[in-house]
Amino acid sequence: MHITPSELIDPFGRNIDYLRVSVTDRCDFRCTYCMAEDMTFVPKSQLLTLEETYFIIETFLALGVKKLRITGGEPLIRKDIDKLLLKINRQKLLEDYTITTNGNRLEHFAHTLKTAGIQRINISLDTLDSAAFKTLTRTGTLHNVLRGIDCAIAQNFKKIKLNAVILQGQNDNAVLPLTHYAVSKGLDISFIEEMPLGNTTAHNRADAFMSSATIKRMIEEEFTLAPSSHRTGGPSRYWSILGSHSKVGFISPHSNNFCADCNRVRLTAEGRLLFCLGNEHSIDLRQAIREYPNDTKRLKDFITASLHLKPEKHHFNDPEAPQIIRFMNSTGG
Repeated sequence: MHITPSELIDPFGRNIDYLRVSVTDRCDFRCTYCMAEDMTFVPKSQLLTLEETYFIIETFLALGVKKLRITGGEPLIRKDIDKLLLKINRQKLLEDYTITTNGNRLEHFAHTLKTAGIQRINISLDTLDSAAFKTLTRTGTLHNVLRGIDCAIAQNFKKIKLNAVILQGQNDNAVLPLTHYAVSKGLDISFIEEMPLGNTTAHNRADAFMSSATIKRMIEEEFTLAPSSHRTGGPSRYWSILGSHSKVGFISPHSNNFCADCNRVRLTAEGRLLFCLGNEHSIDLRQAIREYPNDTKRLKDFITASLHLKPEKHHFNDPEAPQIIRFMNSTGG
């Protein structure tokens, strides 16, 4: 039975009804803003098993979570991910069921995801230039991703959205081509300000920063945008692209802090429950469920009692704030 979501209210009165779950910290790309080129991954013995992941998700559903996003790393490289997705869907408790992927394996997984009940897919795509794509991802091939997108479109998901991180001097010339591509395919697209997670040596973040306002002005050189009330549960603020079925969203952790409406917590692949993308507040759910296996009531109590750790906001723009040393692949999108 789906109980009242009031059991997941944080200290600032925000209803926590959205869980993002990373099923792996591994990825077949090495995107410069997300990972180091030579990554050290969590030993597999320290990752949650899929059975443990499901038990935690099931408990959150019982606590009132209505929105779930499966992330990584790259979730489609996790063995038996299709079985987990199908098992979650059998609960029939979700209003929104989404997966985020780099698209590299989507050609082979699109039908599987549809069968498993996934409603929406977010696909990372930062450029349509093959050489630039290789530079940004270090290991990726653009053609594979574009083919995967077409396969996903053919499956008629409720919504497919592209996500693009724009870096000045690297792929800022991709803004308009990506927007044209999204419109031509009938897709939505979100442009994301780079988040300062992990110590990257691939570029200087201050020099590469592109604000959402700058990107929006670039788009308005060729498209007419109108405010939209469309929301997906995440931090994107959307605009309709007039004359099309597409919307463009902006995720602006620097220039337009979105914390006041935060309804999310994140489960990492090794079982840490993170309360904020830009803070290190967390609890260890892996230890809790391994010490007390299958004890749903104890896990519920542990989760609800920990909500006091959720901060009011992140501090990405505060030079005095501690640096977040975990990379995005360790956090989940």
